[in-house]
Amino acid sequence: MRRKTDKPVKHTRPPRIRVPNREKAVFAVDNQKFVGIVQRLSLTGGAALLVRGPIPEGTFGEMTLSTVFGKVSAHIEFLHTGADGVPLAQAFRFLAMDAISTKRFNAAAEQMQSAGFADVEQKQTALDGAVESWSKFRDSVRQLSGMLTSGRRTRSKVT
Repeated sequence: MRRKTDKPVKHTRPPRIRVPNREKAVFAVDNQKFVGIVQRLSLTGGAALLVRGPIPEGTFGEMTLSTVFGKVSAHIEFLHTGADGVPLAQAFRFLAMDAISTKRFNAAAEQMQSAGFADVEQKQTALDGAVESWSKFRDSVRQLSGMLTSGRRTRSKVT
């Protein structure tokens, strides 16, 4: 008899977030600090354009990023270059983050997702699509009705 724990586990990729406003982060490797422009973030890592140029894959370092919720510090591992099809963008993954940084980072990521910067599209049911279409149609009719009504008022005042 098969147990529940024997089922294959589906791993879903965390949403990737396009970071707005060319946000900068400070990276450190072997006590040398340099700046990078963060391109993408997710709950597991991200990608940045590094001023210093590419870092060898597998190199460990640190990253400090300022968010609206405060400074976030994390231990990272540099991964491959060419992230997101940008030759100079280098991927990294988070290895460790203290509790305060984790809380701040999660809040910032959630805010950026809510603002529409996430790469994933919300799954929409047929009913959601129909309701959205109906709402747009209703708003268009109201707008047109308002234009027609205001047109009648101005014409009647002119005569």
